Amino acid sequence: MRVLVTNDDGVHAPGLAALTRALARWAEERQEHEIMVVAPLANHSGASAAVGTVYEREAVSYRRVRIDGAEGVPTYGVDASPALAVLIAGLGGFGPRPDVVVSGINLGVNVGRSVLYSGTIGATLAGAQLGLLGLAVSLRAGFPPEQWSTASTIAVALLPTLCEAPPRTVLNLNVPSVPMEELRGLRRARISTSGIVKSATISVGGAGGAGGAGGAGEPSGATPADEGEVRMTLGTAVPTLGRLDESEDPEDDAALVAAGYAAITPIVGVQEDMAPGTDEIVRTALATVDRVLER
Repeated sequence: MRVLVTNDDGVHAPGLAALTRALARWAEERQEHEIMVVAPLANHSGASAAVGTVYEREAVSYRRVRIDGAEGVPTYGVDASPALAVLIAGLGGFGPRPDVVVSGINLGVNVGRSVLYSGTIGATLAGAQLGLLGLAVSLRAGFPPEQWSTASTIAVALLPTLCEAPPRTVLNLNVPSVPMEELRGLRRARISTSGIVKSATISVGGAGGAGGAGGAGEPSGATPADEGEVRMTLGTAVPTLGRLDESEDPEDDAALVAAGYAAITPIVGVQEDMAPGTDEIVRTALATVDRVLER
C-alpha cells in the first residue's frame, strides 16, 4: 500500500511532520507500506480543490525537503495547491501511483461549511477523482500546546479499515486538541451548518472608515461606492459547549469536537444531482429553451 501525505498548511507545517512521523513508524512496523510526502511549498488554506491556472505553465517546480524524525520518507515541496500536488503525485509525477491520500494534520477543524472550502479536504477529493482513497485530518486550534499525537494516533488507527474500503472512499476526521487519555472517543458525525464568516457589510467611508451600520447577520443598507471595503464578521466554526450530560447525543461534527470527541464523516466530491425534483427542473429548462430556439 502506497500512502501519499499532503496538506494545505505547507510542507514545513508541524502537523504534516507529526503525521508523517506517525505514518513512518506504522509503515516500518508492518514493512508492507510505502510513505511519500508531496505538499505545497506555501500555505494554501481555503484553496478547496483548486488547481490554479495550470494552462499558463507547462511545469511545476519542486524541491526535496527533510522532516526530522522521518528522514527516510521521500518528501517534496511543490509550487502547487494541495489538489494539484495530489494530481501530480497521483499521476506518477514522483514515482509509482499511490493508493491512499492522507491530508493534514490541519491546524483548525474542517467542519460545517468549511468542508467545502478546505484545502485539506480538497486534496483528498482530488485524489478520489483518480480512484484513490482519502483521509483528511484536522486538529482543533486555539489550545496550545497542540496535541498532534492524538490526531495522528487516530488517523493511523483508521488506515487499515480505509485501505480495505472501496476506491474513492474519503473520510473527514476532526480531533479536539486534548491528550489521548482525555479524548472521549470517536463518533460518526454529520456535517453541521456552522461557518466562520457570519456576515458581510459595506464599510462606510472605505478603508479605516466607520464600518457598516448592520449588526451580525444584518445588511448595512449602505450603497456601495466605486471602491472601498466589505467588512466581514468572523466567528468560530466550533460552538462553545459545556460538559454534556450522558443523555445528550450530539451528531453535528462541530458539536462533537466541542464536546471532546473525535468526529468522522464520510464525504464525496462533486457529482450529478439525481434527485427527482432536480430532474423536473432540468426538463422544464430544456422545454423553455426549445421554445426560444424555435422562434
